[in-house]
Amino acid sequence: MDTASARPNTPASSPEVNGEHAPPGVPSTPGPDGVPADGKLSRSHFTVIALLLVAAFVVILNETTMGVALPPIMEHFGVSAGVGQWLTTIFMLVMAVVIPMTGFLLQRLGTRGSFLIAMGLFTAGTALAALAPTFGVLVLARAVQASGTAVMMPLLMTTVMNLVPPSRRGRFMGNVSLVIAAAPALGPTMSGALVEPLGWRGVFGVMLPISIATLVLGALMVKDVSERRRQKLDVLSLPLSALGFGGLVYGLSAMGEGGGAAVHPAIPVTAGLAVLLLFVLRQLKLQRTDDALMDMRAFRAPGFSQSLAAMSVAALGMFGALILLPLVLQQAMKLDPLSTGLIVLPGAILMGLLGPVVGGWYDRFGPRPLVVPGSVMTVLAMLGLSTVEPDSSWLLVLLSHIVLCLGLSMMFTPLFTTALAGLTPQLYSHGSAALNTVQQVAGAAGTALFVALFSARSESLAHEGVSAAESLTGGAQLAFLVGAAVLVTALLIGLTLRRPAPAAGDAHGDVRKAAQPAGH
Repeated sequence: MDTASARPNTPASSPEVNGEHAPPGVPSTPGPDGVPADGKLSRSHFTVIALLLVAAFVVILNETTMGVALPPIMEHFGVSAGVGQWLTTIFMLVMAVVIPMTGFLLQRLGTRGSFLIAMGLFTAGTALAALAPTFGVLVLARAVQASGTAVMMPLLMTTVMNLVPPSRRGRFMGNVSLVIAAAPALGPTMSGALVEPLGWRGVFGVMLPISIATLVLGALMVKDVSERRRQKLDVLSLPLSALGFGGLVYGLSAMGEGGGAAVHPAIPVTAGLAVLLLFVLRQLKLQRTDDALMDMRAFRAPGFSQSLAAMSVAALGMFGALILLPLVLQQAMKLDPLSTGLIVLPGAILMGLLGPVVGGWYDRFGPRPLVVPGSVMTVLAMLGLSTVEPDSSWLLVLLSHIVLCLGLSMMFTPLFTTALAGLTPQLYSHGSAALNTVQQVAGAAGTALFVALFSARSESLAHEGVSAAESLTGGAQLAFLVGAAVLVTALLIGLTLRRPAPAAGDAHGDVRKAAQPAGH
């Protein structure tokens, strides 16, 4: 157990500071913007977080609905699979371009303005998609939806950090993890349930009134919870960010599609990395005057870089497994799509539901006692999946996937919370933007790595005369073995993690310090 998490044994009658009992004489004082620094949330602030959680769930649920809806969309507009795939590709590209800018947007627009922009764009995109007369308009609608989605997750994380004291942040960040894990898992299920009776437009039609209601409620109830800054927008940083992150994610995604791209994936990946170097150098210069689009000082905060690295490895493993498992189950083990969905659904839902529970454990024990066993579970799960053969029982895949999801659930919430805990309030938005950006890149990298290993090994085995089913499982075995080796990195990083002390300027952290005896 981290020493920072030890709770002093004090009389029950003393006031609480950050959820802990303060010595007599220490008042419970409000922080900035009326945020209580006594470990309790006001009803209005709790309502703000609840609305943001609902909004984030809606927009992320939408991100994974296209897989099931794509075939009827292709038939309706008469487009090929390669063209239809742009409904997913454009969403991912716009996310990669917009998320790095959200640190600037949140500070410039504030909580209320950012919420209205995010839900307004998402609602407009959903309405346009439901009425789209051509495939091109539908692609444009997905881009508009993605613009709103990109703002929502950094906004939610930043708001939690501004409103919730350190002793309860794990629990609230656990709800964020629930949204991140459960919403994508339910997206295909919801889409499949709606496409059959309502057609593909029903996916957007059902979502539209929900997003409108969320937008209206937010307009009435969401208020600013942090100060706005009149930060200057650097016109050079925008194209550098868009070309750098967009090129990198596009190239990695092209690798993950297994070939057939118009441009060799190595070209946009290399160009993206080169432009990203220029972007980082530009931000290092601008942060001296607090005008950076993405402030790199977040990476110097205690625990931020380590948590970000471990989270990247976990995301890489998660997205790689998500892309390979359906291929193995359907093409090698000959299961139908419904059975495939039912096998992977329990683990994904369990991972989401465990988020708040793991968050509570983080508040008590800190990150290391959770991330280390979680990493071990993910490694063991990958090793279990690396033994799958065409005649293996589906129970092996089900149990391995559940163990993988349990391990990931014990990693994501502590890593998110630890990464942001050491930041000053001025860097919350930039840190949240960096976390979400890296998660997008890591997801694309995981897909590319697993598919490249899977394809190369499968083709090699096929050329040796091995049956098609055995070639597929042979390729998957190599990919999962490499995935297990990569996840060992997260285990090693987890051994070094500690819960950072509240940063200077954290209103909640200041009260904690005030509660300590003189000379402590």
